[in-house]
Amino acid sequence: MAKPLKAEFLDRLILIVGKDFVISDSDARKLYASDSTEDFVFMPDVVVKPDTVEEVSDIMKLCYEFDIPLTPRGAGTGLSGACLPVSGGLILSTERLNRILAIDEKNFQATVEPGVINEVFRNAVEAVGLLYPPDPASKGSCFLGGNIAHNSGGPKAVKYGVTRDYVLNLEVVLPTGEIIWTGADTLKNSTGYSLTHLMIGSEGTLGIVTKIVFRLLTKPTHDLLMLASFANAGNACAAVAEIFRTGVTPSALELMERKAVELSAFYLNETFDHKEGMEIYLLIEVDGFDPDLLMKDCEKISEALERFGVDDLLFMETFDQKEKIWKIRRAIGEKVKAHSIYKEEDTVVSRAYLPELLAGVKEIGSRYGFESICYGHAGDGNLHVNIIKGEMSDENWKGKHLEEGIREIFRLCKKLGGTISGEHGIGLVQKKYMNEVFEPMQIDLMRKIKAVFDPKGLLNPGKIFP
Repeated sequence: MAKPLKAEFLDRLILIVGKDFVISDSDARKLYASDSTEDFVFMPDVVVKPDTVEEVSDIMKLCYEFDIPLTPRGAGTGLSGACLPVSGGLILSTERLNRILAIDEKNFQATVEPGVINEVFRNAVEAVGLLYPPDPASKGSCFLGGNIAHNSGGPKAVKYGVTRDYVLNLEVVLPTGEIIWTGADTLKNSTGYSLTHLMIGSEGTLGIVTKIVFRLLTKPTHDLLMLASFANAGNACAAVAEIFRTGVTPSALELMERKAVELSAFYLNETFDHKEGMEIYLLIEVDGFDPDLLMKDCEKISEALERFGVDDLLFMETFDQKEKIWKIRRAIGEKVKAHSIYKEEDTVVSRAYLPELLAGVKEIGSRYGFESICYGHAGDGNLHVNIIKGEMSDENWKGKHLEEGIREIFRLCKKLGGTISGEHGIGLVQKKYMNEVFEPMQIDLMRKIKAVFDPKGLLNPGKIFP
């Protein structure tokens, strides 16, 4: 546990960032005590908001000197509790590190700070005809630094990849205060170990990212969007792999159970018309530069869907239709949370095993007495499983009964060659399940890496490791 903060420590923090950016008032600190993960609350002792890499470095050195736990925080949109100050101490908020420093149109690169909102960055590069593809559901509020911390994906990952695929170089402040660059601003780099890739997905446990160099693409000029409805969930899941056998790679291929769509539409006050008896939907997008070729791709996809018993297939023909269905899809997680006490599991398998995963989740739920609402990135085999408390007793919900049910889901993922998180990370809530996918030797190796970077164990303590 953190030691009580000394007056000298707080005075020196104020010297580093100024009085206005050292937050010690209890009401103000409450804003940083939780994130989007369930209902967890952990109060920090102080919140500090640096504006430069030098200020971050000085804060890290100060915490190292006084043995104060330091938890980095972005926008607080995470779903694994990775930014929660479980040991108290100091929260370092990156909200003032929010500048787009450069967009290099000649080299298709951009340099940004970690507090830039994903969608703000995407809009800025699209304004000059470029594309940054990773687009998490929370793109309108999540920070790019948090995307780095969790290697975020989103619907576009099926064609374009995840955050890791677009990071060339990182400026990082280590727990002891040193400032390093992890790589080079080049498309190819085979020079020693990749510290860049080690940092991505490390959930703020190895260092704090203060600058990011991204590679960019040319923005496609056209896209087409289809909504496929199925009465049989197994058929919908099986159709996913069949789509790729046509030779077409969709720019998005999302799966949504009927209940997920209905809840999202209801809380958004949107209408959603569908045929009676439909249980699951595939939202399929293709993009590119030639509308005629895209239409041929849609014809191939349609033929594949027909082979798996699609019951209805709609083209979203107008901009408003596309925006509406994407709004419903992106809001599902948030609106399910508004509807019920829930736990969200971020399962992932190879997409050909998606039918077995979904069927297994439902079977496990029936045995353990919980309802699940599923949706996710079907093209990646990434299924978000929202476990709803419903009629389950508080004892079973909070105790070993539900935990064992979740373990069974994760064991199924491992059996199918998958793992327990595709993009949400491990953080606080999943760390007790790490032994389902890793041997003790592998976890020990990760612990040793952590110790090299953070010898006192002060940076984001209590995360990842069981």
